[in-house]
Amino acid sequence: MESLSSHEADLIVGAGPIGLACAISALRRGRDPLVIDAGALAHSIVRYPIGMTFFTTPERLEIGNHPFVCAGQKATREEALKYYRGVARTEAIRVQPWTRLTGAGRDPDRIQARVRTRLGEQEISCDRLVLATGYFDFANRLDVPGEDLPHVSHWFDEPHLCHRQRVVIVGGKNSAIEAALLCFRAGASQVTLVHRGKQLKESVKYWLAPDFTNRVKAGEIAVRFDSRVLAIDPEHVVIVNPEGRQEKLPADRVYALTGYHPDFELFRSIGIRFDDDTGRPVLNPETLETNVPGVYLAGSVTAGKHISEVFIENGRFDGEKIFGDSASRELAERRYSSTERPIGE
Repeated sequence: MESLSSHEADLIVGAGPIGLACAISALRRGRDPLVIDAGALAHSIVRYPIGMTFFTTPERLEIGNHPFVCAGQKATREEALKYYRGVARTEAIRVQPWTRLTGAGRDPDRIQARVRTRLGEQEISCDRLVLATGYFDFANRLDVPGEDLPHVSHWFDEPHLCHRQRVVIVGGKNSAIEAALLCFRAGASQVTLVHRGKQLKESVKYWLAPDFTNRVKAGEIAVRFDSRVLAIDPEHVVIVNPEGRQEKLPADRVYALTGYHPDFELFRSIGIRFDDDTGRPVLNPETLETNVPGVYLAGSVTAGKHISEVFIENGRFDGEKIFGDSASRELAERRYSSTERPIGE
């Protein structure tokens, strides 16, 4: 790990696609930003299930006008990681992984950012602090006993690990439905989905919903709708339905796929103000500067709790709003506004 400079003009926090795109916008204007990340480069994609295929077409994942070439019509997790590594190398972006922002404050002239590496704490002074930290590191917890047991995870990793295992999946969105199907096809001895809703969400991808429904009808996947988790122990997940009837579901592996959220606690400690109900930050929509001078937000964190509004396809233009001139910002806004989330994603 390289030693960090104590002074930087621009510090970008988050080395995902949007953070890297912000760095490219800065580099092309003669700036030399430092990009740090609490995990590896593109850490949110690292957390995706092994072998996952993006629904989005590769050209909508491109940053810096670098072509994204993949073997099939859609890119895999592994191809995306290779692509973003290649972009960072080609653009000579200074990326320092495994470096976590722990806080920041503003003195009269500059922003003082506090970071932690395996070598300890350090302070970096910068003129501009860009937070492109995403949300995938912070799971929406169930807040039940046993949630931190070793066989419980808030991220789905690889279906092979579930072979001959009794699996309980908590959640009702695409990630939970897809995980249930993958576990079934990987030879899990039993798969049970627990969802607090009374039925599948309408937003479930159009090819997943009928597949899942057919597996349930065939008795190959069990489902407990309108139920919530009370506790988890080494061998069971205890759930309850609206009538108060409890049930103990056998479980060797548990995936609590209940969604994620930005690091609101860190942002509030910096002084960024948010709407209490929506979690939307106070910022200038043209420049993405927050109420704290010199502190900017990029990507999904600009949407607060409504994280599904911002994704790689439109968030990749945020760097132009932060580092560009008025013409660049206007073009970025047009591109941003014209980008729609693909059907079923």
